[in-house]
Amino acid sequence: MDRVEIEPTMETPKVVLDKDKSIIEFAGNSLPEDVNSFYQPVLEWIDKYINNPNEKTEINMKFDYYNTSSSKMILKILEKFRELHKKGFSVVVNWHYMEDDEDMIEAGEDYAEHLKIPFKMIPIQQ
Repeated sequence: MDRVEIEPTMETPKVVLDKDKSIIEFAGNSLPEDVNSFYQPVLEWIDKYINNPNEKTEINMKFDYYNTSSSKMILKILEKFRELHKKGFSVVVNWHYMEDDEDMIEAGEDYAEHLKIPFKMIPIQQ
């Protein structure tokens, strides 16, 4: 599988999708003008990955901020990994957040509760 790396902008997150190194990471802001066109190649890569996954998958979420349409896309992405988890593969979401960012803490907790997959809440020291 090809490695995908999307450099961050003020409106879009850094995305690293690397099966060989077992890296799946999203970091920064996510408020693209067209959320579907930005995330479509990401979803396609994840679909291919799920057809031939690594035994263990860790997803690193390091968002500073995301808008409502991005939150729906994040849920869609994580739901794909939930299906992998249901098939018996090891899946862990590492949800990184600034210690004082109540919204991001609550968002991570909401995703964890909704998806019922292992979540690690990881505070970032300021």
